[in-house]
Parts: sequence; C-alpha cells; structure tokens
Amino acid sequence: MGSNPNPRIRSLASALAEHGLDAFFAQTAVSMGYLHGLHENAHERFLTMAINAGGDMRLIAPALTETQARRCGITDIRVWKDGEEPGLLFEELATEWGLKSGILAVDDDMPSHMLLKMQSVLPAALYKPGGAVLASLMSRKDADELARLRAAARIADDAFIEVAPKVRAGMTELEVEDLLVNAMKARGGSPFFCIVAAGSNAAEPHHLSDSTRLKEGDAVILDFGCDYGGYKSDITRTVAIGSPETEAATVYDIVYRAHRAGRAAAKPGVSGETVDRAAREVIEGAGYGEWFFHRTGHGLGMKGHEEPNIVVGNAEPLKPGNVFSIEPGIYLPGRFGVRIENIVTVTEDGCESLNDEPSPTLTSVS
Repeated sequence: MGSNPNPRIRSLASALAEHGLDAFFAQTAVSMGYLHGLHENAHERFLTMAINAGGDMRLIAPALTETQARRCGITDIRVWKDGEEPGLLFEELATEWGLKSGILAVDDDMPSHMLLKMQSVLPAALYKPGGAVLASLMSRKDADELARLRAAARIADDAFIEVAPKVRAGMTELEVEDLLVNAMKARGGSPFFCIVAAGSNAAEPHHLSDSTRLKEGDAVILDFGCDYGGYKSDITRTVAIGSPETEAATVYDIVYRAHRAGRAAAKPGVSGETVDRAAREVIEGAGYGEWFFHRTGHGLGMKGHEEPNIVVGNAEPLKPGNVFSIEPGIYLPGRFGVRIENIVTVTEDGCESLNDEPSPTLTSVS
C-alpha cells in the first residue's frame, strides 16, 4: 500500500484491492471533491483523478485546472493544453502503473466520450462501473460531514417555519417556491431543487411547480432542499389550505404512521429493504398500497440521491454514519397526494433525525 497521506485515497485503494480492481478513475466534481477536495467540472475536456490499488494517485488535467488542483494539495499532476492529445498522458500512466490489460473501475457518471477515449488507448483493459466501490465509502459520513448535513437540514427546517404561515389560497405554486428558495438563500444555503404541488398536482411525486393557484381545501406538498458546505438537505412537508377533505386528513395520518414506522425500524444491521417494508406495511394495511409506488428513501450527502437506497431488494445492512431519507407517500390520481420526509442518520443503536419533527396531523397554514 502506498503512503498517500489522504485517508480517503487510502480507503479507496484498500477497497480496490479487496474487489480485485487495479485502479479507479474519478471524473466528476462530486467524486474528485470527496476524494481530494477538487470540485472541478471539465465539461468536454479530458480530466481524471486516477487512484491505483497501491494507493498512488495522479491527476490528468487540462491546463485550466492545474492551479485549482495544486491549491487542493494535489502534487502529481500531468497537464495538457488545448490542441494537445490527453490520451498520451493516459497511455503514459497505464505504462507506468501496469494497467494496459488491467481491470479498471470508472465513475458511473463519466461521460461516454471520455470512456471511449480511454478504451481506444487501452483496448485490452477491462472497464467496470466503479460507483459501488466509491459509494460504499461515501455512504458512511464522518463527524464533519454530519455537521454539514445538520446545518443544511437546519436551513431547510427554518425555511419551512418562515414560509408556511405565509402560504395562502390564491398564490401560485411558483410564488410559494420563490418564498422557499429565498428563505434558504437568506440563511446561507444554495437551493438545488424545490417542488410545490397543490391539489391534484400533489398526486405527481415529481411535479414541476407551475402557475397553478392554491385553493381552499388543497393539500400541498412542499419538497425542497439546499446545499451547504458541499452537502445537501431534502425535506418534504404536506400542509392544507383551509379545511382539507376528510380523506386527505385520513391519508396524512396513514403516511405519518408509515414515516414513524420506517424511522423506528432504522438501526445498524437492519437492511434497507426491511426499513422500506416497515413503512410500506402501514400503508398496505390501510388499503392504499397501490398508491405508494416509490422507494421509502434514498441516501443523501454530496449528492441529492446516493447510497444507501431504502428499497425492496437492498439487503445490505445499514451501518452507523449512513444518511438517508424516510419519505413514504400516497398519491391519488386527479385528487391529492401526501408525502412526509425527514433525513436520518444511523447511530450505534438506532437512528437520529436531522430534521425537526413533522406534524402528526394535516395542518392548515391559512
């Protein structure tokens, strides 16, 4: 094992050796940012952070990136200028590291044009998706990461506390979205998504906020989040405009109990599918199983969606430091929808919510 001082590089190198992989090629701003603080997007240019199973690291980068890379403490940088051929630097690396017929893991989100370039230079190498190897490291948050996630969650919570009392019948979804976005910005967050879905629009889990006006009796889903210090928040609350119809209040109670059941099930050693099942059984038992058609949760960190997935089929045991959403929902087409979401982290003996507690009843905001 090399003597790289970066603990994340060393951990990745150990994981590569364990999985029989010769090297990993990071390319995205998230993966390079996680591994060495380089949050760089090369767009169409060839850029990769290469790490081998021995712990060596090298950056092949356009000249535009060199200063930023050195500022991040990266020392082995091979630079190419526009008009030069970056494939030569990749071939040089492969020769020095003995990778010409190696097993190479690449970023799941690596652009196809870059992977094709690598394949043309090293046609005898075996290329494999590397996302799972890196995700296994990224899914367990350390104390600093948890502090950033808590701060991002606090911004989202406080934005909801400020905005909810201002929501009124006659406002458009986009106007409510603006209030939430501005409230997050005012608290130092960088909003990265916001869904406001009123009435029948709330039956679409990924509705895009539009000019629909909120009206008396509507159930309104507010799903939003921001970035703070490179880490994300994600929260969903469902509120009512005036007095909601009776079934909406009933459905809210079911979703709330499913949310609590999912949280109660989350602890070390329990699988993601077990947590999903705990929430899903509440909804199915109430006769609404057909209308809960997405996973119970997803991992959260530097990405809005990452490992672990809280879904049927994920038998991987949860570990302390895992962070994910618990967000059951019921969606009745053409009528209304309800979703409740908190972000939790697995502790040594259970889980801790990073968000404030949701209301146990469908609350009117006006």
